Amino acid sequence: MRHQTHDLLAPVPGTARQIHSFHYGPENGACKIYIQSSLHADELPGMLVSWYLKQRLAELEKTGQLLGEIVVVPVANPIGLEQVLMDIPLGRYELESGQNFNRRFVDLSQHVGDEVEPLLTDDAQHNVALIRKSLRAALEGCVGTTQLESQRLTLQRLACEADMVLDLHCDFESVEHLYTTPEAWPQVEPLSRYLGAQASLLATDSGGQSFDECFTLVWWQLQQRFENRFPLPLGSFSVTLELRGQGDVCHALGSRDCQAIISYLMQYGAIAGEPVAQPELIYPATQLAAVEPVATPVGGLLVFCTLPGEYVEAGQLIAEVIDPISDAVTPIHAAYAGLMYARSLRRMATAGMVIAHVAGTEAYRSGYLLSP
Repeated sequence: MRHQTHDLLAPVPGTARQIHSFHYGPENGACKIYIQSSLHADELPGMLVSWYLKQRLAELEKTGQLLGEIVVVPVANPIGLEQVLMDIPLGRYELESGQNFNRRFVDLSQHVGDEVEPLLTDDAQHNVALIRKSLRAALEGCVGTTQLESQRLTLQRLACEADMVLDLHCDFESVEHLYTTPEAWPQVEPLSRYLGAQASLLATDSGGQSFDECFTLVWWQLQQRFENRFPLPLGSFSVTLELRGQGDVCHALGSRDCQAIISYLMQYGAIAGEPVAQPELIYPATQLAAVEPVATPVGGLLVFCTLPGEYVEAGQLIAEVIDPISDAVTPIHAAYAGLMYARSLRRMATAGMVIAHVAGTEAYRSGYLLSP
């Protein structure tokens, strides 16, 4: 195991933060896998899974079972981890800028495409190596002018040459689910099975330049640009794993999710060994554009009538919003049928607030598809 420390830009003199990466297996092996957790720093189930992974990978490395390099970053957001205001963790947005920690990663598709175009050949593997080298060099040439920018660049540099990127998150209250692209789904479906994901949501570009998509979009855009001219496989695919809700930090779940990832990496070929048989797919993959963000038109006391993991019909009651002054009760219904996979932790709703998400089957949204 190789432990590397990456210094972030200090916002003011006398303060400093670091990203720690742990590298297991051969550097030039069969593949490179990158796994990080808690980019939203108040989403901690993945951090426990990363801790379990570190123990397992160290054991597998000793027995020579690691066929490729596996990089684990257990604390991907030291900036947000320190943002605790009056005993309330605020790890989704940076307090200085108001920006979401999982948005605005650097888009280098145009730059890389322009640089490699004269050098591409009919050799697909040559093209992949060329693009990875160009992407690495471009990221090394980027200069972060703020602490947040330096953190984003550090994470991108660590993951830019990986064949697979796993970004471990969680929702507020939810069942297991994941996000990936339609192009990557054939490779990701076994992971969904091992994890027991109750929803698998697909989008090529959901907007916002989130961490997972900053890798897949580079390759997809280059494929579109050089289509029918040069062979170019998908050189990297990414998955955001949502490991239930914020309160689901316990050894039983952490060890279970760790084993699911280990089984998947065996199936993928990054770890030697016979993976366990894949379970059944709980819920078919659906388009992210088919997800209904269920919102309330009024504020008040929020009382849910459904649980995460329940299938709801179109028009079914999701929750009631109660005005304790006027005694008015406003029912909130799902407009579309689907699996309600996540809901808010808050119980005092504000007008216009999204209170739940339902994974439907018919795409009806477009443009920016993510939560703020």
